[in-house]
Amino acid sequence: MVNLSSSGHRFSNVDLKDPDFETTTYEPFVAYGRSKTANILFAVEFDRRHRHRGVRATAVHPGGIQTELTRHMDPAHLEQMVNQINEQAAAEGKGPLQFKTVPQGAATSVWAAVVASAEEVGGRYCENCHVSDVVAEDARLGLVNEGVRGYALDPQNAAALWKKSEELVGETL
Repeated sequence: MVNLSSSGHRFSNVDLKDPDFETTTYEPFVAYGRSKTANILFAVEFDRRHRHRGVRATAVHPGGIQTELTRHMDPAHLEQMVNQINEQAAAEGKGPLQFKTVPQGAATSVWAAVVASAEEVGGRYCENCHVSDVVAEDARLGLVNEGVRGYALDPQNAAALWKKSEELVGETL
């Protein structure tokens, strides 16, 4: 199983005590980060629960693709974000952000589903057609950087998310 996530997971870990922002201030990028971290954690726990049956799960980041995700953002704010990403990339000796096409964005999902071995990708996070390395929590954010935060692959965090999900839907899976 390939679960679509994003490098946006690096904006935030999940908050299982306040998943609906009832006691914390709602921030769109934090909410996005929580949801994308949850996608990875779901794959981690699903993989743990089903690998003995030969069913594996992974999470992938398709890359930066111009989608409708930013449709409600102020264009000036979006431009400022891209400029920041490009400044950061230049400081690190990298080229500017280049958005992927839809087929390029689908490549990692296809790679993880049919090319890579299940042992290689099971319970892991992949981007740009490879398994990503864990990066420090203070590592810079940005679409030109790679890596997965450790909290997104933490087995205890994954099990806790699974349990919370069961509580929220009223079912044991």
